[in-house]
Formats: sequence, C-alpha cells, structure tokens
Amino acid sequence: MSLPLLEYTASSQNQRVSGFEVPGDEQPRIFNTDNLLVPLEMDTLIQAAYLQIYHEQQMLTHNRERFLESQLRAGQITVRNFIRGLLLSDSFRRLTFESNNNYRFVEICIQRVLGRQPYGDREALAWSIVLATKGIQGFVDDLLNSEEYLSNFGDNIVPYQRRRILPQRAKGDITFAHTARYGTDYRDRLPEPSPVRSTSGASNLGYLRWDWQKNPPKGLEKAWLRLFYSGMIAIVVIFLFTLLGL
Repeated sequence: MSLPLLEYTASSQNQRVSGFEVPGDEQPRIFNTDNLLVPLEMDTLIQAAYLQIYHEQQMLTHNRERFLESQLRAGQITVRNFIRGLLLSDSFRRLTFESNNNYRFVEICIQRVLGRQPYGDREALAWSIVLATKGIQGFVDDLLNSEEYLSNFGDNIVPYQRRRILPQRAKGDITFAHTARYGTDYRDRLPEPSPVRSTSGASNLGYLRWDWQKNPPKGLEKAWLRLFYSGMIAIVVIFLFTLLGL
C-alpha cells in the first residue's frame, strides 16, 4: 500500500521573471492543440514541449522521441501523455534523474511540469516520498494527474512557467530555463577538465600532480637536482670519451 501525499502549505508565488520571453511581454505563450491551424504549428508545439521538459536546445536534434511525436501528430495521444512520455524517456532518466538526488529531481519536475517553484522543503519532502515509494513512473503519474496540473494545463496545453506579477518589484527570480539540470553534489563528482594550454603554449598540468609533487620537501628536491646534474655530467663524459676514441 502506497503512502498518501504528505500535506504541505501552499505559499504565494509572487515573483516577476526577467527575460524568458519577448521583452515587455508579461504573458507566456500558451501552446494548445485546440488552437492549431496548420501542421507547422504542431512542430512549434512539440519544440516548446521539449524545451519545457529538457531546457536544452540540443534535444531537438539528439535523443528525440519520434514515436511519441508521431502519435501526437496523429491525435492518438494528448499533450499530457506526450509530456509523460518525455519524463519517462531514457534520455530524461539518464540526463536528469540519474544525475540528481531525489530532492533535486523533485524540484526540477515541479518547475517544469507544474510551472512553479516548490512551496518549500516540506513539499519537496512530500514528493520525494512518492518518488521513493512508487518509483519514477508512479511519481510522474501522480504529478500529471494532480488537480493543480489538470486545472492549469489539462490534456492539451504544454506546461509553462507560471508567476504572478508585482509592479513594485523591478526584478524577480531567475527563469527555470537558466537553472542547471543537476545539483552541486553531482557537479562536484564530475572529472577534472582537460589540460588547458597557456598563452605560451605550455600545458597547465598542475592539477594532475599529487600535493607532495606540487610542494616537494626541500631535501627531496635537492636530491633530485644532484641526481639530475650527475646524470648530465656522466652523459657529457661518455660523449667526450666516445668522440676522442673516434
């Protein structure tokens, strides 16, 4: 038996977002299959769905869900089912679910599916429990079947970032489209960048060394210098003897 959703208090989303759309245009563009007039508009709607869920332009050329797109174009599935398919796709699981902890993944899904920031840590905890007990498919189903999603987007509207406008605020929170798709805990586990060459052409390989190599003991450094110079002298002597012998 699954656990019921933990209760949380809904706080006000009084925020103004700069950018994201055409400057001066305060109302987001709503993509709805009920208003499509020509096939080209369906392409625009599908593009908007990809950008809303992935927030990456490259997803329009890589890892596209062609079968889902064909079903949507033929009217076999709704926009809500198309969004469900994107959230449960292998690419979304790999790029977003596997690179985040449960709390961060829940935050991303609330932003992109419900179009708002989480109300607080308690809501993130509530949905994290759903994710942990029902898995990603049960979590996505509950999110898309929630009253909030159905009342705002229904079956035919692509989710978008919602917000209330306060005239007294000149600037608000950063848009969801500019937030990283992974948290700092995953970023800290990423490998070091490749060696960067300086303007002189030399590679900066300092980060590839151990701490004792970066700051070697003075005694060890002197021993290495003596060994180096001794080797150079031996090479010169051997070269001279060889030359004189010729």
